[in-house]
Amino acid sequence: METSTARRLRRPRARGRWAAAVAALVVLAGVGTWTAVADDGAPTVHHQDRTIRSGGVPLDTTYFTADGGGRRPAVLLGHGFGGSKADVRAEAEKLAADGYAVLTWSARGFGRSGGKIGLNDPGAEVEDVSRLVDWLAARPEVRLDGKGDPRVGVTGASYGGAVSLLAAGYDDRVDAIAPVITYWNLADALFPDGVFKKLWAGIFVSSGGGCEKFEPRLCAMYERVAASGVPDAEARALLTERSPSAVADRIDVPALIVQGQTDSLFPLGQADAMAKAVSGNGAPVSVDWIAGGHDGGDTEDTRVQNRIGAWFDRYLKGDRDADTGPAFRVTRTGGVDSTDGAALTRGASAGTYPGLRGGAQDFALRATEANPDTEANPDTEANPDTGSASDTGSAADTADTATVRNPAGGSPPAISAVPGLGAGLSQLSSLGVGLSLDFPGQHATFDSAPLTSSVRATGTPTVRVTVKARTGDAVLFGKVYDVAPDGKRQELPSQLVAPFRITPGRQGRPVELTLPAVDHAFDAGHRLRLVLSATDLGYASPAEPNTYTVTVDGPLSVPTDAGLTAAAAGLPWWTWGLPAAALVIAAVLLLTARRRTATPAPDPALAGVPLQISGLAKKYAGAADRYAVKDLGFRVEQGQVLGLLGPNGAGKTTTLRMLMGLITPDAGEIRVFGQAIRPGAPVLSRVGAFVEGAGFLPHLTGRANLELYWQATGRPAEDSRIDEALEIAGLGDALARAVRTYSQGMRQRLAIAQAMLGMPDLLILDEPTNGLDPPQIREMRDVMIRYAAGGRTVIVSSHLLSEVEQSCTHLVVMDRGRLVQAGPVAEITGSGDMLLVTTAEEVTEPVLRKIEALAGVASAVPAEDGRGLLVRLDGATTASLVADLVRLDVPLTGVGPHRRLEDAFLTLISGGSA
Repeated sequence: METSTARRLRRPRARGRWAAAVAALVVLAGVGTWTAVADDGAPTVHHQDRTIRSGGVPLDTTYFTADGGGRRPAVLLGHGFGGSKADVRAEAEKLAADGYAVLTWSARGFGRSGGKIGLNDPGAEVEDVSRLVDWLAARPEVRLDGKGDPRVGVTGASYGGAVSLLAAGYDDRVDAIAPVITYWNLADALFPDGVFKKLWAGIFVSSGGGCEKFEPRLCAMYERVAASGVPDAEARALLTERSPSAVADRIDVPALIVQGQTDSLFPLGQADAMAKAVSGNGAPVSVDWIAGGHDGGDTEDTRVQNRIGAWFDRYLKGDRDADTGPAFRVTRTGGVDSTDGAALTRGASAGTYPGLRGGAQDFALRATEANPDTEANPDTEANPDTGSASDTGSAADTADTATVRNPAGGSPPAISAVPGLGAGLSQLSSLGVGLSLDFPGQHATFDSAPLTSSVRATGTPTVRVTVKARTGDAVLFGKVYDVAPDGKRQELPSQLVAPFRITPGRQGRPVELTLPAVDHAFDAGHRLRLVLSATDLGYASPAEPNTYTVTVDGPLSVPTDAGLTAAAAGLPWWTWGLPAAALVIAAVLLLTARRRTATPAPDPALAGVPLQISGLAKKYAGAADRYAVKDLGFRVEQGQVLGLLGPNGAGKTTTLRMLMGLITPDAGEIRVFGQAIRPGAPVLSRVGAFVEGAGFLPHLTGRANLELYWQATGRPAEDSRIDEALEIAGLGDALARAVRTYSQGMRQRLAIAQAMLGMPDLLILDEPTNGLDPPQIREMRDVMIRYAAGGRTVIVSSHLLSEVEQSCTHLVVMDRGRLVQAGPVAEITGSGDMLLVTTAEEVTEPVLRKIEALAGVASAVPAEDGRGLLVRLDGATTASLVADLVRLDVPLTGVGPHRRLEDAFLTLISGGSA
């Protein structure tokens, strides 16, 4: 029999109210215990963990309420992709304290919930939300609009934001929503204009736990598109049917839409489509562009949460005095806070949402000298008032042409936004300092004239171009730079790029390209630079080499919304100029002070010594007399493989961090090849480091990942010695495969190869064998030994004592921050009561029994190779044992001490008692 919820998911949307058979729909698989969360001056918040089953799938939930208040509206609070309900706990507690009954849950496939990831499948994740609404309807604390119909809002970020939109489209009991940095059409987000957004798609799959965690149809679709690099119609249909756009005509509840400006995953165009659809259905809509996004930056959590609270106060509680904010708000960044170095932000707002194409201003473009096919056209003049183009000729008269070449394999790719690095790049970009890379011959550049006055772009610039490909599709990536007057410094706003696939049927005639939506101020004297590149790191480019001819058929049209009002007037120059000047002076003083306190001079006597540590100490933060490391000293010579051992809390990680210049010691000195270590010390270029959990871009090959990493260091490509590092790492043909196909052992070896780039003289490896199986551990051991064989030095921190014993030549044992013992492995393991007796032939069982029976012998067991015995003494001496063995006619070839590293280690850290 079909449940009422299932019927709701299938019938057209209607605003009528109906009953729900809660007992039949919701099964409580476990009942949690109420826990109180108290805050001074705020009501006590209780939470209860429980499992709610939906269609047989267990959903891990937590229910939050505060004391008092009677019946109240409810809020369903979703989490982002790859997370769980724990990520939104603080926000849930705040909403509960503000008078809401809040239910959080881990979506299918995440946290402790069951099921496969369906990417908000209407028959799975969206139906789950309706089951949760059913459960809320039965709670005595929740306000009802009718039987089985609670007053409820839904909010969440990213994945949770999308399900809030979908819930409003599929369940007419949802009364208000507040989606944050999310998508309207997932197919458009991951396959924009038919181009595969390969890096973000790979991160989606990886953060979900791997392809096997997804529904089989989704996994098969992803693997098919990832292999071909081209999304097909079936893939687009599969993602579109799980997108809010599929129910665009049914989402008619008040919606606060919060979207990120630094977001190459779900850019501002996704929010624009949401706003148009929901407002077109007659519902109130407000749009808020925050400074951050999936690429990083300031996500303005406190302000956004307060605004969501006010939105729900108005549309769930019915508080008409609640300040829901303007219809459109955008956060603008400018300057740096002198107290903490954070970017300063302020808001600009408007009474109506202008969309992405309001108040356009046109700017004529000219191909630059970088394009050899460019020919200047004298018919276009600059408007002296704005720097924009005068209409002195037809599109054909103002045409400028350039040639773009797509390299074989789409490599090397241009760089704009880089998932995983995007946070840093976008934050720099917001401060006017960006990182981007376009390779010669692979892009066309078109510049405007210098601006005679500043221009604030708010929305999506557009340009008409004619493109011709030598063969097949033309795939181009468009972006608009802000170029300084010197023509050299250029900033890519929010590091954003837009892809375009121009099929043969659209070639040879003008097409309009919609460039990334931004809010950015172009200063007077600057130029706008349109770049059309054949490649981009974040996307799949055609593998076949090709040549494109690009002709600009008109001006660059830039939206400038004059209706926006800044939150406050600009301050007099001296209110920011004087602190800024003080910062400059302070920086100069700091630099000169550092020169006066100067780094200790190099020690020529240690120029050939990879590492010498003396008197090293580091206190715990805020502790006057508690040390993480104290009075530590040891020396490492060339060609050694040194194992750094110690129990948890021994100070190993702190020591390594000081060695790598990441933190500064409180006392003592570290010298690498005679140079004193300080943060940023030049000698650190001779040090390579592997830290557990190195990340790679899953859809690049192993080699491409390493090349990108080295490129990011800014050092010459010829210094990478990548082939030597790869030969030692022993990855073979796997280097040509995507990293997503690698085993854990292969990923570890690739990470070590990354640390070996440039062939540093000192290599530091922190737990390099974590997560590896025995054969992989053996391979890792061989990698370390091969690296040191060339005269280089390796320091390895590991908890696998047997591996350290087999791969290291020397040891440093630490305990409670102090050195316990240092020296060759044989020396440290060579003391104790265990002897290794080697024999010319295997000892028979009767003789072995006689040896065990000797006075002063605790035990005797055959050695692993069968050619000897391990004899533990208990009172006997080595001399007396040898005499007894000769008397028993044992064919001796040698007798010596033998102690496993584990035994020695336990003895050392227990003060000799073990």
